[in-house]
Amino acid sequence: MTIDTAHTLPTVDCDTHKPWSNWGGNQTATPAFTVRPTTDDEVVDIVRFAIREGLQIRVVGAGHSFTPLVQTGGILVDLSGLSGVTGVNAEAKRARVRGGTPISEIGGDLWDLGFALSNQGDIDKQSISGAISTGTHGSGIDLGSFSASLRWVRLVNGHGEIVEIGEDQIDELRAAQVALGTLGIFLEVELQVVDRYYLQERITYPTWSQTVSTWDEDIDGNRHYSFLWCQQDASAALYELPTPEGESMVNRSYTKRYNAVDVDDTDADHTEGSRRDRSYRIYPGGFMIPFHELEYYVPREHGRAAVEAVQDLIRDVHPDQEYPIEVRWVKGDEGLLSPFYHRDTTVVSVSGAPGTNYWPYLRDVDAVLSQFDARAHWGKIHFMTRERIARIYPEFEKFVDIRRRFDPNGIFLNDHTRALLA
Repeated sequence: MTIDTAHTLPTVDCDTHKPWSNWGGNQTATPAFTVRPTTDDEVVDIVRFAIREGLQIRVVGAGHSFTPLVQTGGILVDLSGLSGVTGVNAEAKRARVRGGTPISEIGGDLWDLGFALSNQGDIDKQSISGAISTGTHGSGIDLGSFSASLRWVRLVNGHGEIVEIGEDQIDELRAAQVALGTLGIFLEVELQVVDRYYLQERITYPTWSQTVSTWDEDIDGNRHYSFLWCQQDASAALYELPTPEGESMVNRSYTKRYNAVDVDDTDADHTEGSRRDRSYRIYPGGFMIPFHELEYYVPREHGRAAVEAVQDLIRDVHPDQEYPIEVRWVKGDEGLLSPFYHRDTTVVSVSGAPGTNYWPYLRDVDAVLSQFDARAHWGKIHFMTRERIARIYPEFEKFVDIRRRFDPNGIFLNDHTRALLA
């Protein structure tokens, strides 16, 4: 279909036929319009324009998804102009944030107000709306994902209306917690936050036998615990992980433990491997060299078996795959499409090298982890189908019904999300 770009959006900063690529370089698109709204009214105008012209809309934050979530030949909405912390309810410990705000810009503003995010991941460049919409998370068995902290959202729906969803609309809120951008454009969100706190880092390099000997102790005994298992000496460098000089990392784990400490800014320590600082300064962990990632989720009780099954797959079938296996933990939640719906979860992440044919490896990982009732990170490479999603998400049909009410004409769907959620 040829789109007439003579029909422009005069009140919005707009480009036509501007190529787009994600951070990892494995997804591209050329939208008819790329728009950069700076007000809520401009977002409404964009959606109503799309309805009139019969165009699909997708929203882009930082482009950190590896799946085709953003691709569109219609309108691509860049939310970076809608950014900032807009307020805090100190008594309820809630913070309101504009939808396009990068996670990296939230921590400092919240800290000045006496609060902090309860958790975040290795990368902090994503927009908050993108992180919520895909179930992005950090690690900590008693801590949920960004989506689990959502308590209210103001969005523009597929009717071109601004609507609010709060805790008095619990089914709709649970749908909005992980919606892949299919309910509408998030203008502002309210997050549950916590009192600000400092973290102490401890990096160690145990062998695999040492890692499994303290498996449950480490999961339950640390605020944040995760590790990256290295199968080759070259593995750690692919994620820019510092390692002990002159020592082999084969069959060893780069292990991260972060725990809260009662200190202040004068006690900050930036020594590699034992940093101590404000929580939002400790979380980000590098991972800046592009890679292409698959991330699956299995019930906590199957975590060790799932990791060892992937280790065996690498050793026996795919010894050429060098990227480490990253392993993390996330608390169960109530989001209808959340990968953590009603179960505490072990996270298993593997990556393929850009420019290589990693598909046979990732398909084999998918097959191995499917034996453990695995769910997938919506923003990372996966092999989910509509039938598979309906089988492993008990409230899938409820989500679809809500999505259809918010966007009856499917203007927020693209080919990828339509196949899964239409």
